[in-house]
Amino acid sequence: MEEKRPRPEDQEAGAHERALFQCADLILPWLHSAELAATSSTCKTLNRISRSITASRFSDAARGFEPLPIPFVNAVDHHPYTYFLYTPVQAHGSDSVRDRQAWGSTRTDSSRPERLDAWVGDACGCECERCDGDSGCPCSDLDSAELARECGPSCRCSVECGNRVTQGGISVRLKIVRDKRKGWGLCADERIGRGQFVCEYTGELLTTKEARRWQQRYDHLASDGRFSCALLVVREHLPSGKACMRMNIDATVMGNVSRFINHSCDGGNLSTVIVRSSGALLPRLCFFASRDIQKDEELTFSYGEIRLRSKGLQCFCDSHDCFGILPSENT
Repeated sequence: MEEKRPRPEDQEAGAHERALFQCADLILPWLHSAELAATSSTCKTLNRISRSITASRFSDAARGFEPLPIPFVNAVDHHPYTYFLYTPVQAHGSDSVRDRQAWGSTRTDSSRPERLDAWVGDACGCECERCDGDSGCPCSDLDSAELARECGPSCRCSVECGNRVTQGGISVRLKIVRDKRKGWGLCADERIGRGQFVCEYTGELLTTKEARRWQQRYDHLASDGRFSCALLVVREHLPSGKACMRMNIDATVMGNVSRFINHSCDGGNLSTVIVRSSGALLPRLCFFASRDIQKDEELTFSYGEIRLRSKGLQCFCDSHDCFGILPSENT
């Protein structure tokens, strides 16, 4: 019996599909949600790749940059995820450069952002090889409930040191859950004990001039009540009380999963701690559990107490102390 060989036109079609697949796997992960949806409707091959990318995106918002995947969970509407640029560390801010980021590719992504650690070259760090917080390490002193010190770039110890608990990424299981009124919110996906590190607030570091300019744009977008920014201003007062260090962290476009943490008028279940690392010039804002948090419980903290806008965005925290509107102040 004569063996049936593939027809030349079939071989050509197969080669064309393989080339299309390879090309699309490189390009489609760089598309925004709407662009990806539009592309998926053009042919079966692109539809298949698009569905694979979408599944990868809602299974891990962190793109593999964190020790654990952080999935989106939505039982409310048809949005499987929300698009944003991810950075596990603080990033350089810019008015003109807000780049795209590959998300959902089957290929290994080696473009992990580097930590933005401006540091004092002649700073003295500890000589400890490993600290556990009780070893008398000079870097492990807790200054107050709002300020902590960790080992840093000028210390002898490695990243496995027990006094670098906020530097290894998110090590508790979290999930981003869709709510009918609030939109997306961050929830615990396991029990989190009181005092346990949850995550750092990361985003684009802006100058005060940039922060005020972006805030004006965000206020305009929020005028219809459907937009909420994630620009956080951190003020660390110096011991003299006459001056303070100000950091403007904007996670509206680029940030990590902390950008999904909603406000609670009663203070929520997270405490904010300014963490300084020995030798590092810039402090970091980190979240710790202020009490035991149960699995599936939403993570919240207080955005502040000042409310300059009497007709600001509505608050849905449902706490006994709810003011009805979200905090707002001049940036």
